[in-house]
Amino acid sequence: MLTAGIDIGSMSTKAVIFNGQSYYKAITPTGWSPRQAAELVFNDLLKQAGHSPDQIDFIVATGYGRISIDFADRVVTEITCHARGAAYLVPGTDLVIDIGGQDSKVIRINEQGQVLDFAMNDKCAAGTGRFLQVIAAALGVDVSELAALSAGKTPLTLNSMCTVFAESEVISLISQGKEKGEIIAGLHQSIARRITSMVQRMGALNRITFTGGVARNEGVRKSLEQQIGIPVLVPEDCQMAGAIGAALIAQDFCRK
Repeated sequence: MLTAGIDIGSMSTKAVIFNGQSYYKAITPTGWSPRQAAELVFNDLLKQAGHSPDQIDFIVATGYGRISIDFADRVVTEITCHARGAAYLVPGTDLVIDIGGQDSKVIRINEQGQVLDFAMNDKCAAGTGRFLQVIAAALGVDVSELAALSAGKTPLTLNSMCTVFAESEVISLISQGKEKGEIIAGLHQSIARRITSMVQRMGALNRITFTGGVARNEGVRKSLEQQIGIPVLVPEDCQMAGAIGAALIAQDFCRK
């Protein structure tokens, strides 16, 4: 049984083909057209896996652009798919922190990856991948450099998490001669504080899994770990959690 999951995010589109035991994966920038990005990544994935479209038994689409995918058999919310994918990647997870391109969420789950509770910030870009891109541009660095630049630095206090005001604050700190690494360390702490306040609503926790593109930033992960007080785990395929969850849910549909 072959199923596919496609996660159309605001910044990147991910796809997975799952055969019941293992999976193929592909990722591409979403760009201006979620539908075109989904078709591109799915076709690339089919070539990689050596399958034709008619061999795929069921396709589930998720993410903010899921409604635009006309070749999917079902659409499922990203909360549900990220929960299922995180439980697969890190068995025993009871909380998922997902920070994507334009929103952040924490999801309390059971051992089967079913959602028990969640909190979500999708009203502004604060602390998301888009936010980090804007701040990195203001600092004149690439977003991939943020973690290394902040390593071992004493964080400066940043007062604003609004993208526009935070950018202005960062520019002001640069003009005052403040070190970039200290600014970035302060930025990571600000993001962690915002997420930690959401985590604290979920009650006692044992195992936290961090997914989404921002999970690749070790500075954010360490700041989260320090503020929450327990290990924060980042699976190798942290960006693929939503697509993996969608493919696993597609397997469930096939069994019905």
